[in-house]
Amino acid sequence: MNVYLRVVVIWLLIGQSVGMAQKKNEGYQLRISRATSPVVVDGTLDEPVWQTADVATNFWMVLPADTSRANVRTEVRMTYDDQAVYLSAVCLLGTVPNAASAVPYIVESLRRDWSFGKNDNFIFFIDTFDDQTNGFTFGVNAAGAQWDGLLYEGGKANLSWDNKWTSVVRNYPDRYVVELAIPFKTLRYKKGISRWGINFSRLDLKTTEKSSWTPIQRQFPTASLALTGTLVWDQPPPQPGPNISLIPYVLGGMAHDYQTTAPTSSRFSAGLDAKVALTSSLNLDLTVNPDFSQVDVDQQVTNLDRYELFFPERRQFFLENGDQFANFGYSTIRPFFSRRIGLGGVPIRFGARLSGKLNKDWRLGVLDMQTGAVPETGLPVQNFAVLALQRRVFARSNIGMLFVNKESIGYQEPTVQPGSGGTPSGVPVYSQYNRNLGIEYNLASANNLWSGKALYIRSFNAPPTPGSTTAASTQGDNAVYAANLQYFSRRWLIGAQLEAVGQNYTAEAGYVPRRGYERGIGTLGYTFLPVGGSVLSHGPTANSTYFFDPAGRQSDNESVLSYTVTFRSKSVFTAWAATDYVRLLQPFDPTNSGRPTLATGTEHRWTAWGTDFDSQPQRLFTYGLATRYGGYYANGTRLNVTADAGYRFQPYVSLAVSASYNAINLPQPWGRTTFWLVGPRFDLTLSNTLYATTFVQYNEQQQNMNVNARLQWRYKPASDLFIVYTDNYLAGSAQFGQDVPGFLSVKNRALVIKWTYWWNL
Repeated sequence: MNVYLRVVVIWLLIGQSVGMAQKKNEGYQLRISRATSPVVVDGTLDEPVWQTADVATNFWMVLPADTSRANVRTEVRMTYDDQAVYLSAVCLLGTVPNAASAVPYIVESLRRDWSFGKNDNFIFFIDTFDDQTNGFTFGVNAAGAQWDGLLYEGGKANLSWDNKWTSVVRNYPDRYVVELAIPFKTLRYKKGISRWGINFSRLDLKTTEKSSWTPIQRQFPTASLALTGTLVWDQPPPQPGPNISLIPYVLGGMAHDYQTTAPTSSRFSAGLDAKVALTSSLNLDLTVNPDFSQVDVDQQVTNLDRYELFFPERRQFFLENGDQFANFGYSTIRPFFSRRIGLGGVPIRFGARLSGKLNKDWRLGVLDMQTGAVPETGLPVQNFAVLALQRRVFARSNIGMLFVNKESIGYQEPTVQPGSGGTPSGVPVYSQYNRNLGIEYNLASANNLWSGKALYIRSFNAPPTPGSTTAASTQGDNAVYAANLQYFSRRWLIGAQLEAVGQNYTAEAGYVPRRGYERGIGTLGYTFLPVGGSVLSHGPTANSTYFFDPAGRQSDNESVLSYTVTFRSKSVFTAWAATDYVRLLQPFDPTNSGRPTLATGTEHRWTAWGTDFDSQPQRLFTYGLATRYGGYYANGTRLNVTADAGYRFQPYVSLAVSASYNAINLPQPWGRTTFWLVGPRFDLTLSNTLYATTFVQYNEQQQNMNVNARLQWRYKPASDLFIVYTDNYLAGSAQFGQDVPGFLSVKNRALVIKWTYWWNL
């Protein structure tokens, strides 16, 4: 423990020494003035205000080099009125000698929240509190498809956030013109603040040039809020007035389950979300009987891991300001994980979230959700309550606190003890309560080169019921200590991380797949930056991870040496080699398919190598290929080949397929095992408001094939009609029916129609 306390002190001292400088690009200023006449969002830019507004232009190149001005020209202007802030951008297209193209621009489709690296685009970033930590991003690709998201941790974007705004893009042979309006009710900002952080970014794939209004080093994303300029208002932005939105939904559907004796069921439900702006920077969200049937299905993977896999949250209600809850901790130490709430057939009855800024330095998040009972499994009514509080320190760092309480209402001692999905072995599927209290320091230097975190979390578990056979513990070894520090410059990547997770630490509402260990991680990388030629950058990276059990004995280690080459065409090639050691702490089936297990305490060593290649995104046909070959458990071998391919008929049709093949050779009783995972996807975007997607996933390891087809019509901003069809088949068996010939047998299918409407009061 003393070692970790010393590490925390060092982190704080580093934060104090590197975090006090002024924002680097403070001198880049764009003045915004009130419009003297109405602005019509039509992409023509014929309003008088656009002729007199200040211009942000003469961008800096970020890639392929960050030492000169951009070759592709962009001109940005902004204005506002009482209702909205307006932006126009003239984006001239780059030219390549002797290059021919059927269209002047490159895009994937008209679908929202497209992939940044695969679309000609214009995006911008707003830091409404100028705190260099949290903000908003909006943008469009060259065909007019929208992009919006929340920025957190200084420049990471959550594109699952969705809100009301309008945009129009007009295309010409040598340019595309953007005009958009963002209502003040969509943004969160503090009354009286007249300086916002802002930056603008362009990607022109034909010339492979990424550019930014402010100068940004190539290793950083253009979303880096520490590197924004300043939007200077002629007077503080107007208050949006009463800001209450009601978002009702109505849903109907039918389902047929071929594995039960009463297979057909119908479904009708309705619910309501509400958004209430208590202030211009603090928002209250309410939900009653929410439904998330329209959310994209998870992309399946072949699971050969000893621990639970992580799948990200996709449900809209949990996403706004969700970083304050979800990003507390590390990727494998999350005291709160919202996907624990309401999945697996557990209904959510109601919930509330209060989130936002109290002022420039203080940020608050409060979440309370209540689920319904599930009589079939004996699961009672449960309540999930979370409190997050964050205080900015120095230029960009912060200290955060998180309290999580999961409580079973009307608790009765269960008679079964599954112990999975985040609960420790021997603990029932639900307990009377589980609580987590944590504090963390997040370091982010003013120059964006240093980042890190130091945290302490403690869990409080319900005592065992007298006379029960459960083994829940309330004392001893129920804490987490962790810290990391990273330096990331143009050429160097240096990082170190330490973790200690107690054997009895429990986060029933979190994601902590492994407990009872200490871990050390070291990373060292270097990037060469050649001048000219076809290679943009190249260099090695070494990474080592060591695990130790509670007795201090080594249980795992993995060391990887990789070399990456990035070409000016934007294709990327990586080769790597790795050594692994595993001493099993519990029985494990190396095929994860319900077969015999390797014994606890057995030791396994192997080496492996692999390659990854991603083709240049400018082509209509794109592809990627990853390989892995080498040793495996029990002196066996494993071969993995993963391929992705896509073709687009831009901007309306996008075809993609991914396939993964695993061949595992082990001694008896396992022998040779092969797994296929295949996932074709078809996207049809008839306009930037009408999308149709069909996604098929065949998973041989799970002996399942899933078909998910979804039609979405955005008939008004943030208002949608969804039609969703799902089908699941049992692969390799004909046990449950004969609807599908051959090796597939239908298990269940469902059709859902859902209508939502965003109503501003």
